[in-house]
Amino acid sequence: MTTDTQRPREGAAILRTALRRNIGAMAWGTLLMGLYQAGETAFPIALGLIVEHTMRDGRSLQALALSIGALAVIITTVSLSWRFGMRILQKANTTEAHRWRVKVAACGLQPVARDVDLKSGEVLTIATEDADQTADIIEVVPLLISSLVAVLVAAVALGLADIRLGLLVIVGTVAILSILSVMSKRIGSSTQEQQARVARAGAKVADLITGLRPLHGFGGNHAAFRSYRKVSTEAKHQSITVAKVNGAYAGTALGLNAVLAGAVTLTAGWLAFEGRITIGELVMAVGLAQFIMEPLKLFSEMPKYVMIARASAERMALVLSAPPVMTPGSGHPSPGGDLELDCVRHGTLTDLTFQVKAGEFVAIAPYSPRAAADLAAVLAMRVPPAAYEGTVRIGGRELADLSVEAVREHMLVNPYDGEIFAGTLRTNIDPSGTSRTVPEAVEASMLTDVVALHREGLDYGVSDRGANLSGGQRQRLSLARALAADSDVLVLHDPTTAVDAVTEQLIARNVAKLRRGRTTIVITSSPAFLDAADRVLVLDDGVIAAEDTHRNLLANDEAYCQAVAR
Repeated sequence: MTTDTQRPREGAAILRTALRRNIGAMAWGTLLMGLYQAGETAFPIALGLIVEHTMRDGRSLQALALSIGALAVIITTVSLSWRFGMRILQKANTTEAHRWRVKVAACGLQPVARDVDLKSGEVLTIATEDADQTADIIEVVPLLISSLVAVLVAAVALGLADIRLGLLVIVGTVAILSILSVMSKRIGSSTQEQQARVARAGAKVADLITGLRPLHGFGGNHAAFRSYRKVSTEAKHQSITVAKVNGAYAGTALGLNAVLAGAVTLTAGWLAFEGRITIGELVMAVGLAQFIMEPLKLFSEMPKYVMIARASAERMALVLSAPPVMTPGSGHPSPGGDLELDCVRHGTLTDLTFQVKAGEFVAIAPYSPRAAADLAAVLAMRVPPAAYEGTVRIGGRELADLSVEAVREHMLVNPYDGEIFAGTLRTNIDPSGTSRTVPEAVEASMLTDVVALHREGLDYGVSDRGANLSGGQRQRLSLARALAADSDVLVLHDPTTAVDAVTEQLIARNVAKLRRGRTTIVITSSPAFLDAADRVLVLDDGVIAAEDTHRNLLANDEAYCQAVAR
């Protein structure tokens, strides 16, 4: 994990990266938005000049037409520069937000997990809201510069009329920004806390959705909902706090801008009364005092958005800058399917040692579900090799010396709760569209009845998390996906717990037939799979307590008989 002293620097680095790779779009956006603000400011200046010219030279149709033409050019410039400037900036903003979303998502999908103390719901919030708010910096900087252009143009124009008016605008703008910069720091810290609380609430929702059926099963749904209500209420209170701070900031900015505009207007009126400026210059000053409100408003809001973008960037840095859980090797397993565990100690596994030769179909019968989960986690590399004692070898090479990608290509560990994705049956079975064994996998997993139920067949639509499928259908779909991968070593963890006994018997025989000649390990207490296996390893108290065929164990081992008999 990164330390607190490093995170701000990493957040700033993310912002610099976003700015650097959009420098071209920002340059054009700044030019056009600066032109827009200059045009807005030029409008009252032009009006003042027209009034001054009219009062000095009298009425002239030619001068009137020229003035109208000049105003039309200014209005057209303002309209087109705003339109195309914002189009460029918003396109760059959206593209940059997409890049960061993809990058955060890629961190979650990498073979080696990162050492981040965040739940999936929190990472999702970072990949959406925080990525969007970080990318806003691309619009903030050009708007900040263009607003500064408008303020400077107004100050110069007023200064040419009377130096005191120009100094009043400059001093007033500096004072406003100094006050608001202090308030913006409070907004940044409050927003960061709000984002963290909202992320925790999102993580709680994801957990509830995942475990809703089990919660209903033992009546724990009400307690879970109360837990969510608590974190949601905390997020609501923090959102209200942020809204109050934002409201105070906006109100203060508006009030200070109005005071400055009023001061400019009154000073110009006094100077005109004293004869220090002309009527045309007075019209210009009053017009600028009104028009300057918009760039001042934008200019004064920019520190707030900068702090929000930085707070979001620092939250993204929690994911992007976190170190990997482990440092994998670079080797590849030797051809074949040998798998060996030598004195592995992790969790409930106390001294686990066994060997599966290439081409064997071996079942592991755990007396404890926790031991089964620990074994599956070690084989799936969800536990770094450095986090457990002992050695795991694949193809004669230690797991710690192999790259994660090579291990995943060689060995597939299919969890008992394999995720089902929105799409179709086909895309769930063969996500890459490259498998040549989809029909055999469908038949072996007994998914044929699900395919036959629907006119679309394998193109039948599947809802998110397989909500339109039963528990048994989801398990068989997950099993079909594992079989279609056709890996050298396949490890199945309780693949048929939600399937009826008759179907389970057929699936066990089909899997044994389909996987003949390739290494297959099934961690299960299912009699059907235990009987189909070449041999059974009994996992008791963290070690292999017995080894034989299923039928011999039934005949000679009373503890085994009681554990697996249904």
